[in-house]
Amino acid sequence: MTRLPFALLLTLLLAACSTFKPVTTTRFNPTATRAELPHEEAVHPKNSLEWWYLTGHLRDQASGEEFGIEYVFFHFNLKDGKSDYQMVNVAITDPKGQKFNYDYKLAKLPRLLTDSLPLRLRERKDGQVWKFDGQEGKYQFAAALTGKKNAGYALNLSTTPTKPVLLHSGTGYEDYGAGIVAGYYSYPRLATTGTLTVGGKTHQVTGELWYDRQWNCGSVVSKGVGWDWLSIQLDQPREELMLNTLRNSETGQTLHNGTFNSATNQNIDLTGKDFTLTPLTYWTSPKSKKKYPAKWRVQLPAQGYDLVVEPLVPQQELALRFFHAFTMYYWEGMCKVTGTHNGQPVTGKAYVEITNR
Repeated sequence: MTRLPFALLLTLLLAACSTFKPVTTTRFNPTATRAELPHEEAVHPKNSLEWWYLTGHLRDQASGEEFGIEYVFFHFNLKDGKSDYQMVNVAITDPKGQKFNYDYKLAKLPRLLTDSLPLRLRERKDGQVWKFDGQEGKYQFAAALTGKKNAGYALNLSTTPTKPVLLHSGTGYEDYGAGIVAGYYSYPRLATTGTLTVGGKTHQVTGELWYDRQWNCGSVVSKGVGWDWLSIQLDQPREELMLNTLRNSETGQTLHNGTFNSATNQNIDLTGKDFTLTPLTYWTSPKSKKKYPAKWRVQLPAQGYDLVVEPLVPQQELALRFFHAFTMYYWEGMCKVTGTHNGQPVTGKAYVEITNR
C-alpha cells in the first residue's frame, strides 16, 4: 500500500471546493513492471499527485541534542492538465524543548514543471526561498520557516544514500486493481549533514533521513480513507520497516500493508497476516479535539520483532488552513522505538503519520 499523506485530502478539498478535478498522468502513465530509475525521480508532467518526502532524526554533533524534521514538495495538476500546483511543507521537532514548529504554502505555479534531472524545485514565501535539489538519494535542501512564531527556525541539509533504493511491492509499482496503479519507492537511510536552526540557535547536525518518492496517487483516494503510516529505522540490526493501516469508513474495511528491508537489503512485501499495529494509548488535541494514537505495539513474528513506537513530543499536530474557511488537521511526528528482536533488546527511530481520525 502506498503512503497516502495529507496531500490526498488536499486534492479532495480542491475538488470539492471548486470546479477543479484531478487528472491522471498522461506522459508517464505507469505501465511498466518495474520503476525505472533515475527516470521516476523526475517530475511526471501533468501528474494527478506526486511528492518528494523526507522525514527523520538529526543530532547535534557537540551537545547530542536530537531533533526531527519533515520536508516535502507536492506537485499536482488539476482541471484540464494545463495548470500545475505545488505545495511545500516543512516542520521541525525539538524534544528537549517540547516544541513543534511548521510552515507550509500552496500555490499555482507560473508554468508547468518539466521532467529534467537533477531536480530543482523551488517555492517562495515571505521573502524566503525553499529549495530541493538532486536525485537518487543525493539531495541538497534548505528552508527558513516564516511568521513570528517561527522566527529562528530553519534547515540547510545534504544527503547521500547508505542503503540501496527500496522498491515497495518489490517493483516500485503498487496495483490496487480496477486499473489503479501508483508508484512508490524509498531511500530508507540517507546519511545527512548540515545545519538546523532551532529557536535562533544553529546546530551542526548529522543523522539518517527516510525518503519517499511517490507518483500517480490521485486516483487512490476516497473521502472515507484514513491511515496510520510508520517508517522505522532500527539501530541494530540496521533494518527498516514501512507499515500502514488503511481505514475506509465508507466500506468498513481495514487493510494492513508494508515492507521489511533486512540488514542485507532483502525486500519483503508485508500484508495483514505478517504484522499487527496495536494502539496502546491515545492523545487528544486541545486545538482540533481529534483523538490520535500516542503509542503503538508493532509485532512482526516472522522477523522476530516486538516493538513499541512512542512520540517524543505529543503535540506534533499540523493545522493547515485553506480558502480562509477550512482547516485540515493531521498528526505527523518524531518517535522513538524500543522493544525486542528475537528476545534481545533493540532500539530505533521512527516517523509516524496519522490522518482522518
